Amino acid sequence: MKAMKIVIVGLGIIGGSIAKALKQNTPHQVLGMDTNEDSLLDALSCGAIDGKAGIEDLKSADMVYLCVYPGAALDFAREHGPKLREGCVLTDTCGIKAAVCAGMEELKGTGSYVFVAGHPMAGKERSGFAASDPSIFVGASYIIVPGDAPGWAVELVEEQAASMGFGRIVRTDPKHHDQMIAFTSQVPHALACAYVLSPRCPEHKGFSAGSYRDVSRVANINDELWSRLFLDNREALTEELDELMGNLKAIRDAVGRGDEKGLRELLKRAGDIKRQAG
Repeated sequence: MKAMKIVIVGLGIIGGSIAKALKQNTPHQVLGMDTNEDSLLDALSCGAIDGKAGIEDLKSADMVYLCVYPGAALDFAREHGPKLREGCVLTDTCGIKAAVCAGMEELKGTGSYVFVAGHPMAGKERSGFAASDPSIFVGASYIIVPGDAPGWAVELVEEQAASMGFGRIVRTDPKHHDQMIAFTSQVPHALACAYVLSPRCPEHKGFSAGSYRDVSRVANINDELWSRLFLDNREALTEELDELMGNLKAIRDAVGRGDEKGLRELLKRAGDIKRQAG
């Protein structure tokens, strides 16, 4: 593998984990940028990055990872994209793609870089560099939205994902990405939050076991990040929430009517789907 200069913008849990994974598994020079000086110092002290990146480093970088919120990713591309060298691969890690890809399309031509949208499907309930851990990538999926990026650039992003330990690379388009993420990620977070808003939640100890832990786990949420992700994906998310509420209402109505046959049919159908889908 040819050694490259890689700049990671944003050293939170994802950016920090990418930095650590690249340092552990590749010969690349890894530099970091972050508005939080403590995160930079922590990353330097533990060897997650080789140094702090400045403007001159952006001009000579082979790859730049934008590990920040969607709006900040677009702001960075708007301000610093023209400084990136021709052929530099700019990629993001944002959890929504339609808004990011549309924003990047509007910026097309303002720089000589190549943009490849990406989304590592990994994380924890905690945030920040202190929570970063390259093991969260092992065996996980890395989603890529190639758009009209050249094949060599897409393959470069895939190669780096594989080197970080990701077990599956998925290519898709922005709309399908956001529809699926609404179902697999955003609805579970919304459901967990709605669940723990019950007045019974503070009294759960002594009455709870695996089911409570499974459903409530992701309610330990970064409200700033997830509010933005929910709103940036409002169309797909509201559609999936309507589907969820319709299914909950069907179960609720069957329970309310004392309709055992109808309830069993709903539960059996759900069980069959889960067993088939995994």
